[in-house]
Amino acid sequence: MQSRRLKARIISSLLLALIAMNTQAATQARVERFDPAIDAIVPRVWSLEQLAEGFIWSEGPVWIASGNYLLFTDVPGNTMYRWSPTEGLNVFLKPSGYAGTETGIFREPGANGLFPDREGWILMADHGNRQVARFEIATKQKTPLATHFEGKRFNSPNDVIRRSDGVVFFTDPPYGLEGLNDSKHKELPFNGVYRIDTDGSVHLLDRDMTFPNGLALSPDERTLYVANSDPRRPIWMAFSLNERGEVLDKRVFADSSDLKAPDAPGLPDGMRVTPDGTVFATAPGGVLIMDSSGKRLGRIRTGSAIANCAFGDDGRTLYLTSHTFLARIRLSIQGNR
Repeated sequence: MQSRRLKARIISSLLLALIAMNTQAATQARVERFDPAIDAIVPRVWSLEQLAEGFIWSEGPVWIASGNYLLFTDVPGNTMYRWSPTEGLNVFLKPSGYAGTETGIFREPGANGLFPDREGWILMADHGNRQVARFEIATKQKTPLATHFEGKRFNSPNDVIRRSDGVVFFTDPPYGLEGLNDSKHKELPFNGVYRIDTDGSVHLLDRDMTFPNGLALSPDERTLYVANSDPRRPIWMAFSLNERGEVLDKRVFADSSDLKAPDAPGLPDGMRVTPDGTVFATAPGGVLIMDSSGKRLGRIRTGSAIANCAFGDDGRTLYLTSHTFLARIRLSIQGNR
């Protein structure tokens, strides 16, 4: 009888702790409204739903519409996860990136950013294998798209996107390497932004950003937005492109230096752009929502650093990889899945 009572008390304590944890997360979550236009994007009545937790650094969400599920990565954990409304969370691929045995090379060995490709495939910033790859969902096989530039290995490709004509863009900071820029395994003297043409050729678009990270295209695909995850210069750059994807000019699109605060963890990282040009960009304190001119409209806060975001379901649900947990929020705006 005593053992039953003890077991009941333990279960009760665990349930109370879980309720307290979820209540704390819900309390910390809030939407800041900087401009009246935000009301047409985030409804006045909203909720942040926590879906899964226990990750080291969750990243790279991509919605697979044909199967009604989300794929995302835990980069330090070297794991790709699958979450669906019916089955919940499951390990989809482990290791997601580096599968070798040599230690001391990688700070973050797993895959990072993911992006939709043709039916049944996604693009992968294969952080740990220092390449950009195509990933076939059914077979879980990778086909490398780019591994070197001018004979030197990439640092650790971080994020990747695809233009409608098949041209691919990606960023290559040193986050995957132990020691970052000081890593003895870093072969390139810069951290670049690149383009992969449909013939497989790789072209350097920019070498001046210190820590290029998340990227997105404007609706007309003539502007490439790139986040700089540098606490000393937490900005987003806008690159004007011609039809070939070559850079015509560049400018600072937005600056989040003034948002840095002890209660606002995070930096410019992953982002998404809606068909009407609204920019959802992870930033200090959460996801910053801006119009196409860079004007701040609002900010979604979860209480922790948000690494990336993606639209799913019918295109009006924003999924958030928020450090150790996965969450979602229902919006009024239509996003790209």
